Amino acid sequence: MRSHLLNGLTAETYRRSVTEGVERVAAKLATAASPFTGVTVDGLAPRVDSVDLDRPLGDTAAALDELEEVYLRDAVYFHHPRYLAHLNCPVVIPAVVGEAVLSAVNSSLDTWDQSAGGTLIERKLIDWTNARIGLGPAADGVFTSGGTQSNLQALLVAREEAKAESYGRLRVFTSEVSHFSVQKSARLLGLGPDAVVVIPVDHDKRMHTLALAHELERCVRDGLTPMAVVATAGTTDFGSIDPLPEIAELCAQFGVWMHVDAAYGCGLLTSLKHRDRIDGIERADSVTVDYHKSFFQPVSSSAVLVRDAATLRHATYHAEYLNPRRMVRERIPNQVDKSLQTTRRFDALKLWMTLRVMGADGIGELFDEVCELAQEGWRLLAADPRYEVVVAPSLSTLVFRYLPATVTDPAEIDRANLYARKALFASGDAVVAGTKADGHHYLKFTLLNPETTAADIATVLDLIAGHAEQYLGESLDRAS
Repeated sequence: MRSHLLNGLTAETYRRSVTEGVERVAAKLATAASPFTGVTVDGLAPRVDSVDLDRPLGDTAAALDELEEVYLRDAVYFHHPRYLAHLNCPVVIPAVVGEAVLSAVNSSLDTWDQSAGGTLIERKLIDWTNARIGLGPAADGVFTSGGTQSNLQALLVAREEAKAESYGRLRVFTSEVSHFSVQKSARLLGLGPDAVVVIPVDHDKRMHTLALAHELERCVRDGLTPMAVVATAGTTDFGSIDPLPEIAELCAQFGVWMHVDAAYGCGLLTSLKHRDRIDGIERADSVTVDYHKSFFQPVSSSAVLVRDAATLRHATYHAEYLNPRRMVRERIPNQVDKSLQTTRRFDALKLWMTLRVMGADGIGELFDEVCELAQEGWRLLAADPRYEVVVAPSLSTLVFRYLPATVTDPAEIDRANLYARKALFASGDAVVAGTKADGHHYLKFTLLNPETTAADIATVLDLIAGHAEQYLGESLDRAS
């Protein structure tokens, strides 16, 4: 079995095996006629269940043949221009090269003696991102597994900086359309059941700053402690960007930690046209960025950034077998001193390779393209009497629903939209997402593929309408 270990003796086997795997994936990418095959759980589960994991195939080619059956054939391919669903991006080739390198070398970014140059590369990228945000010379941060972990760590730091005698008296303020991880983090951090104060949004799905001011005043008046305001730069459903300058003013006035969840909107940091949409982010105390959303990086690649490097001490624990305190005095850079994770992949290498090959402007051009595509999609929807669209896009998301001309029952309209989404997914022709707005079911395009065109959007809208009309016709037949 030593023949399967990656080392100097097996380097040629490694080369052949990886090449064969790459060729299989390349073939799928080149020939995928749709983003999905429409396979069902009941159709795929028996294939997976039939695999006997205690009887190895002993051969990479045979394992890849089997993988074709249980995964590659029916994978959801985000690179396809009619995948329009979630915040999943097609990935850039330099990042995939970085992924191949980091997986094979297998550095762990917790300590210097497990990563060496990997530590310095990650730190360089953190500094680069902080400079793009404008957090100042004392800023720092660390790569994370994703936006949920980044938000959790930011709120951990905010909780400790609040210096409250009782966690039950701490309050976190965020908009009603912010990410669920704010609520989840509050629970994980031991805050009370009423800890998260939800602030209403305006017509454009942006936090109402007047309502925020009133809630901050109420909090202080009731003898409670405002712990943090979580502003969102790119909400998951609508791509809306909270009014960051106004929120920053309120945070300064009340002495509250300002966290900006820019997991989605962070792509604007490289934008050549729309960087001003996140003006005010430079006043944050902490920021979440997800490079694996709008920087076109493979999952996972995220970071949490802080204005004051010293605040990362709230995640620091020293173990004699890993990062003893003497290493701080010896100026040995251990990233575990900043992180909630211990063993951690060298995910920063993907972004490093991307910047070294494409540059920040290259990323920004791609993100600008999808933002402009969303504007085209908005115009199509606004001009189409079959559809109602909720709000003009701030980034690259469109939330809309099919509105039949002859049906007025809200529940039946909801059912028609739900059916259309499921039927479209089952067909494999396209993949769209769904959500609720104002209590009703809506559909959602999340546009992160520069290869998607306005013609693709128009075709998918026709497909949705066809499925919805089919449902309504069958419903009418059932009723009669």
